[in-house]
Amino acid sequence: MTGTGVTGTDGAAPAGPATTGAARSGAARRRAAAGRVPAALLVPAGLGLLFLLLPLVGLLARAPWTTLPQRLTAPGVLTALRLSVQTATLATLFCLLLGVPLAWLLARVEFPGRRLVRALVTVPLVLPPVVGGVALLLVFGRRGLLGGWLDDTFGVTLPFSTAGVVLAEAFVAMPFLIIAVEGALRGADRRYEEAAATLGAGRWTAFTHVTLPLVAPGVTAGAVLCWARALGEFGATITFAGNYPGRTQTMPLAVYLALETDLESAVVLSLILLTVSVGILAALRDRWVTGP
Repeated sequence: MTGTGVTGTDGAAPAGPATTGAARSGAARRRAAAGRVPAALLVPAGLGLLFLLLPLVGLLARAPWTTLPQRLTAPGVLTALRLSVQTATLATLFCLLLGVPLAWLLARVEFPGRRLVRALVTVPLVLPPVVGGVALLLVFGRRGLLGGWLDDTFGVTLPFSTAGVVLAEAFVAMPFLIIAVEGALRGADRRYEEAAATLGAGRWTAFTHVTLPLVAPGVTAGAVLCWARALGEFGATITFAGNYPGRTQTMPLAVYLALETDLESAVVLSLILLTVSVGILAALRDRWVTGP
């Protein structure tokens, strides 16, 4: 006897209203279960958020808002701010000049010891900045490995100078640029470079006209992070370059000095650095966060 029921193309009976409703109900239950936050995670997460936000709230609460304009235009503040911007910009340019080729080498060239070189490049990320300043002194000081030769040959003395500030900031900030650019190079589509090579482009032409435009967002993000890290550098700067107003006293060093004499001035300087940091993080949010 031939059945009178209607079957689908695969022989199975089509889903009726009851089946569809059950499927929707099950999906709704799964979404509700996924949306519930366990209390065991919610409590420490909230405490962690408070731990990170309360110091910033305290900084904002103690800020001298009524006298803020006068304090921002004080000669010492403007001098430290100008020096910080200048040295951080020069350090970033120095890092771009050396860091982009180094990132390309690590991303595109296979050579013995590449993992070791990559590890050494990232050492300043975990090295205490004061130790970095001591290391710079041992190399570029007047009795250092290169400092004596630079002084005798060219009359260049790097420690306790503005150039020393740039060098210290570049030392601690360059890994941020290298990591960002290397990641961008690894994620770039190499077929464009291969196509440029088949059309007769040399390696330098392919690098400048194809590779760099492809990784330009990564280079920009790395440069901004590098600049921000250089702007906030303290330990290596005070160890290698000292704390001389108008010559080596950057914003972080001015904050440290103001803490001993004028707390409100230290808060104002800290607010400037906080504003710069928040602005940079907001501008680079799309580089790290892909969700809504």
